[in-house]
Amino acid sequence: MKIRALACLIILPLAAYGESQRPARPVMRDAATHDQIVRALRHSEQHDPMKDLIQASGEDPSKSNQPVNLLEQSDIISFGGLATLVPKRAILATPTNHKERLTLQPGSRIVGWAEFYALNRGWITTVEVSRVQAEGNLDLAEETRERIGKSSNLVVATCLGGPISVLPLKVPETDVKTAIAKP
Repeated sequence: MKIRALACLIILPLAAYGESQRPARPVMRDAATHDQIVRALRHSEQHDPMKDLIQASGEDPSKSNQPVNLLEQSDIISFGGLATLVPKRAILATPTNHKERLTLQPGSRIVGWAEFYALNRGWITTVEVSRVQAEGNLDLAEETRERIGKSSNLVVATCLGGPISVLPLKVPETDVKTAIAKP
């Protein structure tokens, strides 16, 4: 008798829980009539945003902005039978003892940055930069620049863990004009 009572105490809450987890029955609706479809088509034809667009003039931008070769836009880092591509200007410092690692070695397998870095973090140092710094609108911190200069490792700029190009610092035109006029 005690076993039955105990079983009821366990099974009833589980059954109630199972009932509450059942998906709701879908709501059935009538199919659209021909008149409703025709009305919707006329409405979409009258309010077509493509009719308001102005015809483009000039040369076709897809012809003048052809993609550049991926290898021309990238630097190669190679070591231990593996190689990876990083964007140009992502390598911030290269010590002389790592120069030979910036060429593709014969027989190297190309892998992604994350895999290559995980296997070679002993001789590669990353410096996390913000998008503003990568665009050249904000300079790297002084301590970061000193650390890059003193590093005996290959230094690669990253943003959110992936390599990124770092453009030279943009100097406002007024500073350039005053600097030229001062001598």
